[in-house]
Amino acid sequence: MTSDATPGRLMLLDTASLYFRAFYGLPDSIRTPEGQPVNAVRGLLDFIARLTTDHSPTHLVAAWDNDWRPQWRVDLLPSYKTHRVAEVAPTDVVGAGGVGAESGVAEESPDALAPQVPWILEALEALGIAVVGADGFEADDVIATLATQWAPEFERVDVVTGDRDLFQLVDDEAGIRALYTARGMSNLQSVDAAWVREKYGIEPQRYADFAALRGDTSDGIPGVAGVGEKTAAALVNVYDDLPALVAAADDPASGLTKAQRAKVLAGVDYLAIAGEVVRTRRDLDLGVDVGDCVLPSAPVDPEAFEALTARLDLGSSAERILTALARSSA
Repeated sequence: MTSDATPGRLMLLDTASLYFRAFYGLPDSIRTPEGQPVNAVRGLLDFIARLTTDHSPTHLVAAWDNDWRPQWRVDLLPSYKTHRVAEVAPTDVVGAGGVGAESGVAEESPDALAPQVPWILEALEALGIAVVGADGFEADDVIATLATQWAPEFERVDVVTGDRDLFQLVDDEAGIRALYTARGMSNLQSVDAAWVREKYGIEPQRYADFAALRGDTSDGIPGVAGVGEKTAAALVNVYDDLPALVAAADDPASGLTKAQRAKVLAGVDYLAIAGEVVRTRRDLDLGVDVGDCVLPSAPVDPEAFEALTARLDLGSSAERILTALARSSA
């Protein structure tokens, strides 16, 4: 709990990133009594137990992909996450799994993972961990909105993610850092402004333009042909934004080399939309208050959590999350 004397600490989870990591990191031999895989559920609960124990948040939000591939981003850039798309029949579409109910497409995921997503929601709701999503937007946009709007309320904001795009939120002055999961949950990288500068040679607030220029194959962001990481960093360090870079490419007297000018001009149409696709939204009306996201010290619905634990045989994972929550209030 927070008080005037003890500022709170907010933790924002990129939930799908974590349960995908749990699914691939734990064997599918972890099963329910009926023989269904439950590794993603147990792994996510273990992750949350560890995160709350190691980093002591007072408030916790499981950000949700109500739409993992928003149509407005696809309209701007049709290649956006195309490689992750699987065609599904309308009757197969389930919004809780990060699938657009009206789109007829789903993020391609193993058959053994899809049934676990509703169980994950069930567990989080029984525990009383706030799950926050927004129709038409990704979890990244939810995280960006909450981190930006709520940072003044907290001593620190931790964004737990395996997605580099969220490095654009890092802000030392506002107390926002990323806990990056690329090297595993036991070896989280604490990403602050110095880390971003050392890794990429840019300030965090320039990361979206940098990523648009360089490209990101994991999200179907093509980048500007011939512009690699070093050139992208050099360009965003000179020009305030992508329109300024395009204007410089149109100006023979600018500091761009002939080769740089040619590459930027060849990518003018792409650059007109790429920044908006990569840049997270920070202005969503999420209908949630800080008080709704206090980390619970015990399940808000203990009977439901107990029943789910028995039904799925959550065993030691259930014990660990309950112990971690109780410890958080001590």
